[in-house]
Amino acid sequence: MDEKATKPNGANPALELLKKLFARREASVFLIIVLTFVIVSAIEPKFLLWSNLRAIAIGLSTDGLMAIGLTVVLVLGGIELSVGSVSALACVITGGLFLQGVNIWVAVLVTLLSGLLIGLFNGLMVSKVKLPPFIVTLGMMSLARGGAYIFTKGSPLSMGGLPGPFKFLGTGSILEVPTLFVIFIAISIAADLLMKNSNAFRKVFYVGSNEKAARLSGINVDRVKIGVYILCALLSTLAGILSLARFNVATPQLGLSAETRAISAAVIGGTSMSGGVGSVLGAVLGVILLNIINSSLVMLNVSVYWQDFVTGAILVFAVTLDYLSHRKKA
Repeated sequence: MDEKATKPNGANPALELLKKLFARREASVFLIIVLTFVIVSAIEPKFLLWSNLRAIAIGLSTDGLMAIGLTVVLVLGGIELSVGSVSALACVITGGLFLQGVNIWVAVLVTLLSGLLIGLFNGLMVSKVKLPPFIVTLGMMSLARGGAYIFTKGSPLSMGGLPGPFKFLGTGSILEVPTLFVIFIAISIAADLLMKNSNAFRKVFYVGSNEKAARLSGINVDRVKIGVYILCALLSTLAGILSLARFNVATPQLGLSAETRAISAAVIGGTSMSGGVGSVLGAVLGVILLNIINSSLVMLNVSVYWQDFVTGAILVFAVTLDYLSHRKKA
């Protein structure tokens, strides 16, 4: 028998493996991250200094937590525009309670409870009242940000005497790695494993792919939606608490444009705006890429005002790519 007949088109197994690997969005984003590292470090060697890499790791951690929550919401087929505002509200609630004499850990628990209630409200409005997620979370974005301004009267609250163990969460290190980054990576790994292996998160994919079919198969769609919005709000709340530990200041301006960065990271990592497709790993890589690009712009003395422009341009490109890829499949 002719050897070519056993290998259609003379396909190379190694080449086929590479094609399958880079067909995954995560692999493509990882390659772009590596190329960006190589190019920027060649232009500006200081980019690879540990101090700069540490600053990048710390800076992306809270954005990353919000991106994880938003990824799950997008997989569900929803949207969440209030993540930055919720993190700001969480930051000022925790700081404000501490300044009133409340134990910092009690303040953290109260803040987490408030985040749970915000997520519950969003989830109920979307699932039971049947309001569009865009409208619900747009309203919550204004409510939470307004609450943060009311709570602080528009001025940042300077923290004095925060306990060392609490500050360690935002400014400490574990084996020279920032504690904040360690927390982010630990949560990312747990979330990625749950998204891929747990029955609860499998239902999120089912609902995002076809809500009507999910209902007919016996899935409690309303419960899934409520759970997802609670999870997203809790991760945003945690981001606000950790930001307080990092900056020692409770500011109502925290998290401005965070929703844009989180959506950009999720979509860059392969999460579909149409629902049913996405991964935490992809979102994490998307966050890393965005922060590396922003840091590169700073290192190359590009005006800071270009950062939002570049993030917006990347978001438009990623969403367009997602739309075109889904239109081809249809």
